[in-house]
Amino acid sequence: MMTLLSRLPDNTRGAVLMSLSMAAFTTNDSFMKGVLVEVPLFQALFLRAVLNLAMLYLVLTLIIGPVRFDLSRRDWALVILRSMAEVGAAMCFLTALKHVPLANATAIMQTMPLSITIAGWLLFRDPLGWRRMIAIFIGFLGVLMIVQPGTDGFSAYGLWAVAAMLCVTLRDIIVRKMHQSVPNSTVTFGAIVAVGIITGFLSLGIDWTPMTVKTSVQLFGSAAFVLVGYVLSVAVMRVGEMSFISPFRYTALIWALVIGFFAFGEWPNLLALAGAGTIAATGIYTVLREARLKRRAGREGGGC
Repeated sequence: MMTLLSRLPDNTRGAVLMSLSMAAFTTNDSFMKGVLVEVPLFQALFLRAVLNLAMLYLVLTLIIGPVRFDLSRRDWALVILRSMAEVGAAMCFLTALKHVPLANATAIMQTMPLSITIAGWLLFRDPLGWRRMIAIFIGFLGVLMIVQPGTDGFSAYGLWAVAAMLCVTLRDIIVRKMHQSVPNSTVTFGAIVAVGIITGFLSLGIDWTPMTVKTSVQLFGSAAFVLVGYVLSVAVMRVGEMSFISPFRYTALIWALVIGFFAFGEWPNLLALAGAGTIAATGIYTVLREARLKRRAGREGGGC
């Protein structure tokens, strides 16, 4: 397969890798949704973290390099803070995923490019024009169309997906403050260890559920597909133009709809589907607009 991909133009190869990455992450989510039917959240997260740690050592470090511990105090503080945001994101998202359709939770998470743009404007004074501001506002209206407050379709668990999106936004903003020499493997290691320690401690206060063969396979599948998704997402960063490739992240919505329907018999209502489409459209517009502004700034030696 990799030989076949190597023959493709860079942008096409990047688009395929991004789509496969989204498929892997969505498949991981679907496995965890199945696990949570029978297994408590903290137990499931702790066991997945243990598997992820073993896989990180055996596989991921061979691909993106060894874990390094010789970081500055500032970078270690940022790694720890990012890891806490990762823990919050995992807990919030899986709480939502257990109770709302896979496609709904996935669609809400796809507002991350919009929330990161807002955070960059607020925290780093990144330029933000009126066109992107309107697109972001419309995108968050799409979230309301999915959560549907005040209607029969409302589920408070949808708000957990919003909380997860905010945690992921914080996580990615923290990465911008790290020194570029901090390895991806160290950042990933910190997140996995944090999830394992915190959920392991919290799981002491619950009754553990015996694992069946089915849930064990699902849990292993979840850990494996998270690893595949991460490796592919790293590979994506090395090929093609991101302005062309980034919109393909929204194929996660298609994967979530297909897997949700066939694995769980879920299908969002029309308002939620319209909201998902709104989020995808505004997110793609924001990515393309930002790329256009960067090209213009490169030509003019400034920005707007």
